[in-house]
Amino acid sequence: MGVALSCALLAAAAAVASMKAGHYANEAMVTQIESANAWSYFQSKSIKESQLRTKVEILGALGKPMAETDKAKSAQYEREKEEIQKKAEEFSRESKHFLATHNIFAKSVTMFQVAIAVGAISVLTKRRIFWFVSLGFGAVGLFYAVRALLSVSGH
Repeated sequence: MGVALSCALLAAAAAVASMKAGHYANEAMVTQIESANAWSYFQSKSIKESQLRTKVEILGALGKPMAETDKAKSAQYEREKEEIQKKAEEFSRESKHFLATHNIFAKSVTMFQVAIAVGAISVLTKRRIFWFVSLGFGAVGLFYAVRALLSVSGH
């Protein structure tokens, strides 16, 4: 009876940890896509800035002055690129954090699944020691789940 109850609780914990692991994997993927989009936008601003710089160099070679609007536009591109770069780097950091959280939850799921399997071995062999080993794996799974939750709240 104790083994069945503990395995049922472990299965429930595994289901919750699995759901959370999937959630953080999805969040990691979404923020990585946002980071890639931001870097693409940064690149487009860099191309525009490079084209403007080329225009200014050609005008300079022809002995013509740089227009004030070009100076303002160049400064605007620099400011925009700095902001975009900060956003892209933040998305990248978030993605790494989400992926790390996913990995911790995945370890938790693995420990819960091993605990359930060892619990089944306990029933089949009628050896109480396997139940205690099962509970030990469950405790490790719980440790990883709590660690993942703490990493989320600390972010």
